[in-house]
Amino acid sequence: MVERITGNKGFGPLEQINRTGKASAEKKPDSAKNTDRVDFSSALQDATKVQTTSSTQDAARAEKVQALKAQIENGTYKPDLEKVASSLLPFIMKDS
Repeated sequence: MVERITGNKGFGPLEQINRTGKASAEKKPDSAKNTDRVDFSSALQDATKVQTTSSTQDAARAEKVQALKAQIENGTYKPDLEKVASSLLPFIMKDS
């Protein structure tokens, strides 16, 4: 709401002013017929799908981690040493 200062009386509300600068007395009766509407974009719908997929992937990852922990505890875990070395090499080169 737009307010104006009216001398010693303090603040008082102004009438609604349209873009042409003229005061309008009341809203048009047609505007009362309009209803609010919400449309969700496809991006939001895609984000919901990704969230569902990621929770499924998180469950699969947790299961894989549990299996690896069990192998380590049992002493049956045998990592591929070439893969380990190739993944560590960029970090070693960065530090030197």
